[in-house]
Amino acid sequence: MANTKSSEKRIRSNERRRLRNQMYRSRVKTMIRKAEELIFSGESSDEAIRAAMSTLDKAAVKGIIHKNNAARRKSRLAKKLVKYQALASAAAATPAKAPRSTKRSAKA
Repeated sequence: MANTKSSEKRIRSNERRRLRNQMYRSRVKTMIRKAEELIFSGESSDEAIRAAMSTLDKAAVKGIIHKNNAARRKSRLAKKLVKYQALASAAAATPAKAPRSTKRSAKA
């Protein structure tokens, strides 16, 4: 329990900061999740990735997450984008095989 006026004020200000930080952390997670969903679905995800990286940078500048944490998350997101774009282009480049018939022709 707080004993002094300054400690009571510190409790109030810490609560305000906690709520603000929680809002930014939640926003970061949401933007990353949306970007990953677009990457995995194969849709155009450039704008979503840009927004997620921007949100990570803003959170790092405000001190909500550490700058190395933001850099690591951005790197992982970019790596996923490159990986799934390569898989998608490889899948598009290889022609699909025609299904083989399972019936055998009868010899007369």
